[in-house]
Amino acid sequence: MSKRYTAAFSLLIVLLVLFMVLNVAIGSVSFTAQELIDSLLFRPGGVAIIQKIRYPRMISALLMGGALSVSGFLLQTFFGNPIAGPFTLGISSGAKVVVSVLMVFSLSRGLHISSGGMILAAFVGSLLSMGVVMLLSRQVQRTSGLVVSGVMIGYICSAITDFVVTFASDANIVNLHNWSLGSFSGLYWEQVWVMTLVVLPVLLFTFFLSKPISAYQMGEVYAQNMGVNIKVFRFLLILLSSILSGCVTAFAGPISFVGVAVPHLMKGLFSTAKPIVIIPACFLGGAVFCLGCDLLARTCFAPTELSISSVTAVFGAPIVISIMLRRRRGE
Repeated sequence: MSKRYTAAFSLLIVLLVLFMVLNVAIGSVSFTAQELIDSLLFRPGGVAIIQKIRYPRMISALLMGGALSVSGFLLQTFFGNPIAGPFTLGISSGAKVVVSVLMVFSLSRGLHISSGGMILAAFVGSLLSMGVVMLLSRQVQRTSGLVVSGVMIGYICSAITDFVVTFASDANIVNLHNWSLGSFSGLYWEQVWVMTLVVLPVLLFTFFLSKPISAYQMGEVYAQNMGVNIKVFRFLLILLSSILSGCVTAFAGPISFVGVAVPHLMKGLFSTAKPIVIIPACFLGGAVFCLGCDLLARTCFAPTELSISSVTAVFGAPIVISIMLRRRRGE
């Protein structure tokens, strides 16, 4: 590993640890240093609000941020498009529609939705949106056209979601509204374990695909000559990216621009597009990005909390705009 890679990974790890500690220590309720230490080490004197609320939220932001970033990298590889991502292509919005329908149907009948059911519903929605995007991508070759198509899909899905929410009872509308805006709040340990069991194996499998992804980046013909089964490989890219983005949407709702912005930040930081480097870098970078944004969402206007998508859009949207401008100049 080169010195640049070592330095970049070291920086990400330091930032990750720093934001993990800050997310646990800082909030609307303050604690003494001893209470924080006891809580961090799960000692008997630890504070319940840290162990039951802030810990699950911090781990969720870490896992989901990494999952979104890697999902975005896979989509950019699949479409060969630098601004492809779960949010910009409307894939997160598709997952949002199916989950909201399931939530309204279940809540209106007093039924409990398991974490697995939420993930499955989001996965189905992601695949449906992905299918629409793939059809559109055959007709729309330019970057700007694909983005506009993704935005339109997002608007359509949001309209459907709003229509569905009108049939929810007043008591459930608030929860559905908060979830639909994107938030890491309200997550508990059972959900954290479920998302861990889904996200980590998928990320590990994605990392093992580094070699065929690297070959695919050189073109389909080159990948075929290297022994890559293109149909199976493209199916795996769709499957893995849909699982990752669907899992995030199931628990936290749609979160904007992370999947587009972070992969480009990592490519700039490491000065390479090698999957064996960028995949773990995307996970770490996405975790740092979402932890930092969630910290701002909780603390900037405390006790009022911003939606996580509002904060990620502030930092992520300018990056997407700069990418499109650079692509425009190159056309």
